[in-house]
Amino acid sequence: MRHRALPPGDVRLERGVFDDRRELNRRYLGSLTVENLLQNHFVEAGIGDQSWHLRIGEGPGPHDGRDRHWGWETPGGQLRGHFMGHWLSGAAREVAVTGDAALAATLQSVLAGLERCQRENGGQWIWAIPPRFLDRLAAGLEIWAPQYTMHKVLMGLVDVHTDLGDERALRLALAASEWIDDWSSRFATDHFQRMLDVETGGMLEVWADLLAITGDERYARLLQRYRRAEFFDALVAGRDVLTNAHANTTIPEVLGAARAWEVTGDPVWRQAVEAYWKSAVTDRGTFCTGGQTSGEIWTPPFEFAARRGAKTQEHCTVHNMIPLADVMFRWTGEIEHLEYVERNLHNGILAQQHPTTGMVAYFLPLAGGARKHWGTPTDDFWCCRGTLVQAHTRHSSLAFYSAEDGALVVAQFIPATAELTLDGNPVTVTTALGATAARVRPDANAGPVGSRHRPRHWAASVTITSPQPVTVRVRVPAWVDGPATVEVAGSRTQHGPGFVDVHHQGGTTVVGLTLPTALRTESIPDEPGTVAFLDGPVVLAGLVDHERTLVGDPAHPERLLVPDDERQWAQWLPGYRTLGQRRALRFVPLHDVRDEPYSVYFPLEPDESVAQDPASR
Repeated sequence: MRHRALPPGDVRLERGVFDDRRELNRRYLGSLTVENLLQNHFVEAGIGDQSWHLRIGEGPGPHDGRDRHWGWETPGGQLRGHFMGHWLSGAAREVAVTGDAALAATLQSVLAGLERCQRENGGQWIWAIPPRFLDRLAAGLEIWAPQYTMHKVLMGLVDVHTDLGDERALRLALAASEWIDDWSSRFATDHFQRMLDVETGGMLEVWADLLAITGDERYARLLQRYRRAEFFDALVAGRDVLTNAHANTTIPEVLGAARAWEVTGDPVWRQAVEAYWKSAVTDRGTFCTGGQTSGEIWTPPFEFAARRGAKTQEHCTVHNMIPLADVMFRWTGEIEHLEYVERNLHNGILAQQHPTTGMVAYFLPLAGGARKHWGTPTDDFWCCRGTLVQAHTRHSSLAFYSAEDGALVVAQFIPATAELTLDGNPVTVTTALGATAARVRPDANAGPVGSRHRPRHWAASVTITSPQPVTVRVRVPAWVDGPATVEVAGSRTQHGPGFVDVHHQGGTTVVGLTLPTALRTESIPDEPGTVAFLDGPVVLAGLVDHERTLVGDPAHPERLLVPDDERQWAQWLPGYRTLGQRRALRFVPLHDVRDEPYSVYFPLEPDESVAQDPASR
């Protein structure tokens, strides 16, 4: 393996948009009460507030959802209890990274509640759904993914153990897993394989994690039992089994295959992962945002024009593809996987969280004049609400990697500090952007003094502190417009996209980076006359209530958009406005759009066609 992730406690975020969004998420995680998180588990176990039972089935109604959890968590819902696992996973990572004492106390109370439920249910069953849901699954009757729901709780318990070393969480997961092992062993292989066609979430990943933790052969058996042969074999054979298939059924399965290879070393698992990446990304392409789904299903390869709608880009798929890109980078060291992560972080994870309320948008519409539809705190416990509370606890884990040659890799321009030991040597590395970087490099044009107009570059700095020599490897992104400048101790060098090694000799080294940017357009592959506008890795959204045609040359976006409202006190602001169009239109980063209607893609017409037929606009 070429790179390793750093332990969660070794990296913390510094001030910036990613830490702001993490804080919004932390507040939401902490706002949910133990009683409400456990409501369905208590109902299933026959314990808890008896007055609650009288209100089952009423729905939010006059309660307005504030006193209990509704939506997919409504008692009686077939996925009830799924959010518990996401909450456990998100809370564990937040505590591991920040040491949040209040959230840690809530987490322990939730574990105590789950422990009680498992005891009341006979010592194994821990879930908020009843075992009879699995009887329906086995009989081929209609039921909504019980194993998906069960996986979420197992995932959360395993993550609590992995991130915090919590032995109680592990005991709960092991006892619950015994029930699944006993149940699943009753079926003939062909019968169980058919049952796996109903979404199982990341069961494979849990079995691989538990195999790594315990070494128990039970989990090796479960890995093989839960390998959906028809899917994996077709994938490795090179067949397109993704087009028009439900995306978030298969991404967790492949993440499980990745973990299975890391734990067992069996090449059959790695072959499946590499084939999936090739089919899902390399041979399929993406929207300008980095997303690849519409209506929760995979788009046809490089055919996206007809798939722009109100339900483009499901948040779950974005969240789950980022860890897959992380896997591919750790295995191969290829920089393209970091570029994929960056694009999806800015235009998926950030864009699908409300910048003020912290709520999630299940989908990111790409139809002209669409609006994001935000969930509410206690009504909309969609799957994407679950992945949201995990996603914003994991930004720090994507900022740095440890390379096999001993270097520390600065993978993303996320303001963060890593404090770790490399070869027995204490190392601290801090990355900064914009005005923060300008304090290190006064000429970075990001503070009160600098260019007359918005600088056409990202200013960044990397500060390295260590008593002994260490190599820090910095990514120069593919979106740079011309050579990037790297400055160390007054010496400047220029570099194209790729990695730049900085050889720190001891003490403190400050590395200044200037990453030139330019507006650029990206067209839809099967509709080249329709383009999106990007500034660095950031997709720009035009604030408009219907699809609009613009006039101009896609090769010269700087003639179409110019900076707008560019300065506020010591800040450069990121907006644009159109130039030379019949009606003015303003553009902002997609991740800053809240409730306004917007468009991302715009048909472009050359000037001469409009001159001949002005009405066409």
